[in-house]
Amino acid sequence: MTKASSSLQDLRRGIYVKAKAEPSWRFWGLYVHVCKMETLREAYTLARKNNGAPGIDGVTFEAIEAQGAEAFLEQIQGELIGRTYVPLRARRQEMPKDGGKVRVLSIPAIRDRVVQGALKLILEPIFEADFQPGSYGYRPKRTAHEAVHRVATAIVQCKTRVIDLDLRAYFDTVRHHLLLEKVARRIKDDDVMHLLKLMLTASGKQGVPQGGVISPLLSNIYLTEVDRMLERAKEATRNGKYTYVSMLDSLTIWWC
Repeated sequence: MTKASSSLQDLRRGIYVKAKAEPSWRFWGLYVHVCKMETLREAYTLARKNNGAPGIDGVTFEAIEAQGAEAFLEQIQGELIGRTYVPLRARRQEMPKDGGKVRVLSIPAIRDRVVQGALKLILEPIFEADFQPGSYGYRPKRTAHEAVHRVATAIVQCKTRVIDLDLRAYFDTVRHHLLLEKVARRIKDDDVMHLLKLMLTASGKQGVPQGGVISPLLSNIYLTEVDRMLERAKEATRNGKYTYVSMLDSLTIWWC
């Protein structure tokens, strides 16, 4: 999981342990932790480390720090506590792809990156406890090299028959109401759910914006039931005689 300050690390570790021990537990009282200055400072630090272009408001990190980052965070905290926070529309930027196609990135304003980052810091340990061993897409402490090693091990085990699946336009077609239902299975906090809904609807009626800080976590939550199904099938049908690697919008299954 994302590295944070010591007390925030302790909180996240405690949340993870609880989530791992009680898979059906629904967490409440999380919003207060999202609003804490410690969480917001950590989210700002992570956003600053990634740098990136400004959002639709044109505000840069340099401009924020010239006016004082602490005052900037205090304003965000005030909006969150007062329930007046509303995310700005993300700036859209097209990136060229092979074959003349384009990939549309959504670039949130820095203020919204901070809020997304704060929410992610609190939610991530809950859902990391639920994610399955074959899931590698955009997860903390999991790399593409580890996914390659998993595939190499499968080949050594003579699992050389392959099914390779790609989900077309996955990020653009995520249905918000289904995603919120999946999150609510673990979260019993109306303020957190409202904040998450604000983030989703700011990007349109459906889809998870590529470029959002919290988007990778939400994308994994949306598909985690597929990974669970594959784990159950390993136990029930072929006694572990296949290996799968899930990378969000792509899935590869290797078997003998």
